[in-house]
Amino acid sequence: MSDDYNFLKACWCQPVDRVPVWLMRQAGRYLPQYKAVRAQGGGTFLDLCKDPARAAEVTIQPIDILGADAAILFSDILTPIEPMGLELDFVPGPVFANPVRTAADVEALVVPEDMAQAVPYVPEIIKRLRAAFTGRVPLIGFGGAPFTLACYMVEGKGSKDFAALKQMMYADFPLYDALMQKITEMDRRYLNMQIQAGAQAIQIFDTWGGLLAPHDFERYILPYVKQLIDGLERDGIPVIYFVKNGGTMLELVKAAGSDVIGLDWHVNLGKARDILGDDVAVQGNLDPTVLYAPKDYIEKEVRRILAENDDRPGFIFNLGHGILPTVPPENAIFMVDCVHRLSQK
Repeated sequence: MSDDYNFLKACWCQPVDRVPVWLMRQAGRYLPQYKAVRAQGGGTFLDLCKDPARAAEVTIQPIDILGADAAILFSDILTPIEPMGLELDFVPGPVFANPVRTAADVEALVVPEDMAQAVPYVPEIIKRLRAAFTGRVPLIGFGGAPFTLACYMVEGKGSKDFAALKQMMYADFPLYDALMQKITEMDRRYLNMQIQAGAQAIQIFDTWGGLLAPHDFERYILPYVKQLIDGLERDGIPVIYFVKNGGTMLELVKAAGSDVIGLDWHVNLGKARDILGDDVAVQGNLDPTVLYAPKDYIEKEVRRILAENDDRPGFIFNLGHGILPTVPPENAIFMVDCVHRLSQK
């Protein structure tokens, strides 16, 4: 692994010659080049995730087009759930035909011994990308946090409140715990497989972690994320933990043990850094909708966030959530250029 990448240096709070920047969901629907690759092969979103050649191509696109400082594997957080025994489809959002609701459902879930065999396309994509990115940018692997995966597995689809999982959580904790233990172990094996395949950093997405009150986060989410991160074979591999709407409980988010904490746009970056201290890096936190604004406004917002960081080491510029599919690509390119230009030492 190269030590020369600004992204990896920032993950370890080391000095950089300019602030590194990448965008969550940077490989995706806002790029016409992505749409062209998607159309070429036909099939579903899931088919694209499982096609190593096309998935690698759309991962490379934003590095060529945006000039981002890190690439993130093109995949979906739910792809490793299929081998556990759930039927996944996207219509267009994720839907499980057989959600997990009972003790028998949890018992039936399989934790594959060998995740490289269970989802063979994932290590193949990583292998292709490492060859393509040698000396250019590092590759980020990723997975969903156990709670966020459980939200979809129990609800069976997206939801505003994920009431089915919350009902299980509050009414039958032993069942919830049995489910979470299986998911956490699958997740550990899945992320370790990505590291073994060549991922140079790991991001854990807890998209729905902010649905819970802080005391519930501490009981129902934190032990499993901590167990997951503690179980990663991460010698020299930084781990990023992103909890959407987690700004009110940063001390608890930090307690999970990641090296980098992702921040959404609902928290002031400078204040978040004061709370978190200097021993952990942060990533964020531009509101994704700012990329619809005129370029002078985008530049003003980039300046504001850089000023909030106040030149402290350990900062990776990113959006506070994924880039939206109707954002003009030229605005994303301009934002990346602003970060580089305004932070150059």
